[in-house]
Amino acid sequence: MTQQPRSTTSTSTSVKDTDAPPVTPPSTPSDPPLAEPRPLAEHRVWPRTFHDRLTAPLPGLKSFARFAREGAVRPGPEGLADIPRLPYAPGRPPRVDAGTTAVTWAGHASWVVNIGGLTVLTDPVWSRRILGTPARVTPVGVPWSALPRVDAVVISHNHYDHLDAPTLRRLPRDTPVFVPAGLGRWFHRRRFTRVTELDWWEAAELDGVRFDFVPAHHWSKRSLTDTCRTLWGGWVLTGPDGRRLYFAGDTGYGHWFARIGRRYPGIDLALLPIGAYDPRWWLSDVHCDPEEAVRAAQDVGARRMAPMHWGTFVLSAEPVLEPLTRVRAAWQRAGLPREHLWDLPVGGSRVLE
Repeated sequence: MTQQPRSTTSTSTSVKDTDAPPVTPPSTPSDPPLAEPRPLAEHRVWPRTFHDRLTAPLPGLKSFARFAREGAVRPGPEGLADIPRLPYAPGRPPRVDAGTTAVTWAGHASWVVNIGGLTVLTDPVWSRRILGTPARVTPVGVPWSALPRVDAVVISHNHYDHLDAPTLRRLPRDTPVFVPAGLGRWFHRRRFTRVTELDWWEAAELDGVRFDFVPAHHWSKRSLTDTCRTLWGGWVLTGPDGRRLYFAGDTGYGHWFARIGRRYPGIDLALLPIGAYDPRWWLSDVHCDPEEAVRAAQDVGARRMAPMHWGTFVLSAEPVLEPLTRVRAAWQRAGLPREHLWDLPVGGSRVLE
């Protein structure tokens, strides 16, 4: 979850989608070539803090005072009344071959990604409740027992709604895990043996699938004393066939999206957050609203967009269904093909031919 704000309907069955012409930003001389993959699970030494990576200052006393006076952290009764209408269609990940890319939304930022023959989990949270927020309002969309063998896990940052210890304890300790710089120690303490830490723009490779760690407009914190001690970011996964998927993690809107699009042209699908944005004065630096998420999809040159980070945990004050209605409207206003907005229910899947 966001520890402190600003700092602190399809079906679940597989739906095959046709290819669309790529929309990619032009490259510029300022963008260097992609980094060579680093060795898996290598020992790294990191700086004590990543405060210099912040793209907005953390809130000070004045911000906290204003939030105490006027900030709302939960929707009112009308905003919560739509909880029974949240799209929920539990299912199993589709069975696909090694040449097919597919995604299944388990809820929040947790996806089951099939790419290059691997099953990859993003920010897996299968717990009913996380620290500091009410229990999830939609159950997990994919039963743990329905998962195939998990070949890898990617983590975007260490907030509790993205890094869930009870869920990770369910995994074999030799599961390959890809994490931001500085977060390896957390996994090593829990006896994970194949942990690869990366800085922004670095990459590693597992069985032909490339994992690139890319910047995000966010921050990190898990306790009272570790603010920005570990890095945060998103992941670009590229399969052996060139299929490319961007998992943004948790992020506000900003300049990094265009940079990512230039360095990784031809993104087939962008998994982008659309929720936890109100009040805007408090959260705009670290969480996209739906309109910004659509702009971000265009900035990275993604052929398709799948919204996430909404309809699972109530983390902020917007009505629970508002992110979905607003992202659909923003997509339509942008003149983008409706079939390229993969607004899945929790538990829904889509397959890329």
